Amino acid sequence: MTTDPASAGDEARRPALSVSGLGYAYGSKRVLDNVNFQVFPGSFTAMLGPNGAGKTTLISLITRMFVSRTGDIEVEGLNLKHAGNRALAPLGVVFQQPALDLDLTVRQNLRYFAALQGLSREDAEGRMIDMLGALDMPERIDEKLRDLNGGHRRRVEIARSLLHRPSLLLLDEATVGLDVPTRASIVRHIHNLAKEQGLAVLWTTHLIDEIEPGDDLIVLHRGCIVEKGKAEDVIRRVQANDLDDAFRKLINDSQEVA
Repeated sequence: MTTDPASAGDEARRPALSVSGLGYAYGSKRVLDNVNFQVFPGSFTAMLGPNGAGKTTLISLITRMFVSRTGDIEVEGLNLKHAGNRALAPLGVVFQQPALDLDLTVRQNLRYFAALQGLSREDAEGRMIDMLGALDMPERIDEKLRDLNGGHRRRVEIARSLLHRPSLLLLDEATVGLDVPTRASIVRHIHNLAKEQGLAVLWTTHLIDEIEPGDDLIVLHRGCIVEKGKAEDVIRRVQANDLDDAFRKLINDSQEVA
């Protein structure tokens, strides 16, 4: 096990997300065990793990859909156990399962979310245009969601998650079911948000090609973190040819230990 991927400069900053000693079980089945990591402003942190590794459970805990008695989660320095829903204000979330109303237009979906966030109609309209423009679909704003393909629907969910200008963005398997060009476009857009706007990003995935060499990487398997660090450093430590090779070795090694 390695140290956190934070550099000396990172350590001088407060993490946008800090997870320490986190555990969770469904009855007698333990799905997360002593999970520890941090996500810093301006970083794209990829959590890589096979299906069933515990990634979605982790997102559910960070968003307070589930509550764990074991460990702590802090968002922008606020502990979820003590601050409750106040700690969720800095969060933008794209869940694995779609959460849009297919009978409403893009504009109506975004307006509804903006109203929940307390944004004025004028402010919301300006932000909608900006977000959709950055995602190459401003002309679709008055189309119903059910008339859009999966890639455009996902872009709308990303725009919605950013409307209130969060400091921490969580995306759980955000590109599942999308074609390769659409996946690549969305991954590139989120990387750019982290680099250009200082957004802290936690991106869960089982797809190797969504991770760049300089990304902060967390490898999760069977509810445990088996490796973490810069992706390029993980490859070197594991003595692998590439990230795919490193991932296979780490998963196989953890299975042998178990």
